Formats: sequence, C-alpha cells, structure tokens
Amino acid sequence: MHHNTQGGAAEQPSVFMSQNIEAYPMEFTGSGGEYFRVWIVNVLLGIVTLGFYTPWARRRTAMYFYGHSLVAHSPLEFTAQQRKMVLGFVLLALISIAYQIAAKTGQDLAVGLMLLAGAALAPYLWASAMRFRLGATRWKGLRLQFSASWKEVYLASWPVFALALVWFGVFFGMQILSPELAQALDGPAASGAPKVKPQFTAPMGTLLGLGLLLSILCFIRLEYNYKSLLVLRARLGNEHGRWKPVYTDFVKVWLATVAVFIACVLVVWLAVTALAGGSIAMLLMSKGAGKGNIFWIIVIAIVGVIGFFFLLLLASAPARAYREARMFQLLWNNIGVSQIARFKCNLRAGRFVRLRLKNMVLTLLTLGFYRPFARVSEYRMKLESVTLHIKGGADQVAGVLVRQQEGGLGDALADAAGLDLIG
Repeated sequence: MHHNTQGGAAEQPSVFMSQNIEAYPMEFTGSGGEYFRVWIVNVLLGIVTLGFYTPWARRRTAMYFYGHSLVAHSPLEFTAQQRKMVLGFVLLALISIAYQIAAKTGQDLAVGLMLLAGAALAPYLWASAMRFRLGATRWKGLRLQFSASWKEVYLASWPVFALALVWFGVFFGMQILSPELAQALDGPAASGAPKVKPQFTAPMGTLLGLGLLLSILCFIRLEYNYKSLLVLRARLGNEHGRWKPVYTDFVKVWLATVAVFIACVLVVWLAVTALAGGSIAMLLMSKGAGKGNIFWIIVIAIVGVIGFFFLLLLASAPARAYREARMFQLLWNNIGVSQIARFKCNLRAGRFVRLRLKNMVLTLLTLGFYRPFARVSEYRMKLESVTLHIKGGADQVAGVLVRQQEGGLGDALADAAGLDLIG
C-alpha cells in the first residue's frame, strides 16, 4: 500500500493508476577497454597537473558511465557544468590546505573552530552535493531534483550531533574514572610532584566500548536518514520517491557484515599463524640457535607483522563487498517513484563478493592497470541486476512528467557550490 509523506505529491490522483505495468531491465553498453582509455588519460593528466585535473576527470568518468547506462532503453545524461565542478574542487582544496596549516603550526583554537564549523556545515554540504548530483542527471529530457528543505536536512542529521555528544561524554567520563588521566591531560606535573601513570580500568573499558557501540548505531542511523530523505525528496516532475525500508533493515545488514568480517579475520589469522609458525620452526631445525638464526627470526617476525596487517586489510574486502551488495539489493527492492514506477533487484551478494575478490587479485597482479576493467564489471553487475517496472510504459510516463516539470531556479544557489561526488 502506497503512503506519501510529501504532501504535494499526493494531492491529485495519479494519471497512471489504471495503466498496465511494463518491465524494463537496465542495461550497460560500455566495456572495460573503452573505459580504460578514459581512465588512463585521467590518471596521466592527474599526475602531470598534481591532482588539479580531478574535476575534469570526474566529469569525464560520470559522462562515460551515465551515457552507457540505459534506463528503459534510453541513456542517462550527466549535464553538470564544468565551471561549477572546478569551483567546488578549489573551495574544498583551500579549506583542506587551511586546516593542514593550522594543525601543523599548532593553532589549536583555529583547528577546533574548523572542526566545529565542519560538523555544523556537514549537513549543508551533503544536501548541496545531492542537489548538484540529481540536478545534473537527465533521462528522456527529465531533470531529477532534490527538494528537501534545510530544516528537513538538519533534522535528518541529528546522529552527527548525537555522535559529538557521545564522545564528549566519553572524554569527561574517562577523566572522572581516572583522576591520573585528567592530571596528565591538564599538563605536566609541578616540579617535585610525583608522576602517576594513568591506569586503564574495567569501567573505563566499558565506557569506551559503550561509546564505540553508540557511534556505530549513530553512523547506521545517519546512513538510513540520509538515504531515506534522498529518495523521499527526490522528484521527477511532480512525482516524489517512495521508500519502504526501516532502520532495523539497515542494522541487520550491518550485523551480517560484522559476522562476515570476523569470519574473514579468523581465516587470515589462522593462515598467518600456521605459515609464520612453520617458517620459524623450519629455520630453527635447520640452523640451530646461532646468532645468525636469531637475526632471521627477527626478519621473519617483522615481515610477518607487516604481512598480517596487509592481509587484515584484504580480509575486510569481502565484508565491504558483502555490505555493498546487500545494501544495494535492500534499497533497489524497496524504492519507487510515487505510484508510477518501482524497482526490483536480483543482485546476489555471493556473486558480487567473488567478483570483487577476483578484481582485487587481478588489480594487484597488474599493478593497478586492471582497475578500469574491475570497475566496469562491478558497475555492470549491479546495474543489470535492476529491473524498472513502469505503469503505462516509459514514453507515455516521460511525456506526462515533462509537462509537469518545473524550472530549477530554486537549485541555483545549491548548484553554485559545484560539489561533485561521482567518480
């Protein structure tokens, strides 16, 4: 049963209610070889210009993937103005440089003010980026729009401020539980005063664990709030998005992801322990306990530690791919456009994880040159797993929506930021 929280979209009866539903599987017509030419030019020019080519590279990448993504047999279009993307990139670069200078020169007050300003402006920057992204997307002459008000954006951003309060409480709670820690934070002890080393106690560990748990829940809630707001306030003509997932759906995906990550870490731990233990045992048996042997044991230990952390990083890849696939499937199976259209997704997490692992191995073996082929294959698998179901057919619906479409004057200020998150 459809319910609409947007007010304006539900005031008039939909003209598509009695139409037959037609299914349109999405298609991707690009190839790894074609995108490799785009990618290699972007990489080379990015190196030559010391990164200043980034906004042009992002636009070329977005235009390639949009232009080869067919929705109901018609390609998407990326119409963002290059000037706005360059201005956004320069603005973010200047802010980053100012922060680095303040941090390295010991200007603690400036750094603190910048961090507070960043937290306060984060919702504004996110909403501006979404307005820019959707406003730059066209399909059959239709422009997507993000119509959320600033009040709605900041209300949805409450987990950001809750996270700050959580760690404010953890910081002061730690000082209450450990006076020695508070003394150490206040500054060096007076001359002659005994120095007491802070002790980490069980209550402190409990408080820290609680802070981490609440932080994870805040991150999940923020992701849920932002994705739901983006869908519900996305607009085609006068038709708004439709959203069905609930917060617990996101929590379940995250819990399953944590389970996959723990399993991968255990496998890596067992493999590294077996290999390292076997290598040291063979070395001891073959050479005895001489000084040279101790040197090789130290070398093996250092290499083992470095290798372990590298493998631990790789161990997170299956969990990240699993979460990406599960979240993609959850969203595209539960969103639609008013009463006009809905999506269905048949992406399988296991297939996507295997593809990601294969791509990682080939990318490492080719020193990164397989990356564009990997990206195309993953994008293709996700896009072509989605089928769009439209009432009345794509051409009829597009024609009605074009007549509903309003001008984008209200987005002019947000677009001026030129923030781009694509590519």
